[in-house]
Amino acid sequence: MVRKANPALLKPLNLSAELEAVVGSGPMPRGQVVKKLWEYIKKHNLQNPQNKRNIKADDKLRPIFGGKGEVNMFEMTKLVSKHMS
Repeated sequence: MVRKANPALLKPLNLSAELEAVVGSGPMPRGQVVKKLWEYIKKHNLQNPQNKRNIKADDKLRPIFGGKGEVNMFEMTKLVSKHMS
């Protein structure tokens, strides 16, 4: 059985200005946003070296993370959703 891609993940969404500062101009599908977010995190070395599931916020990510200095990857996905409509 072939799994179909979730249409919700493919639908381009409008991004907040804070999110666009990190991933580029929208609209963009959710999957693409997450992919670009991880590219940014790896490029700027923002994973916590002791716990790779935790992402450290820099000045661009802090507003997306609700002002938090560090979030785990699951919390990050939830927080990023608030910046997409």
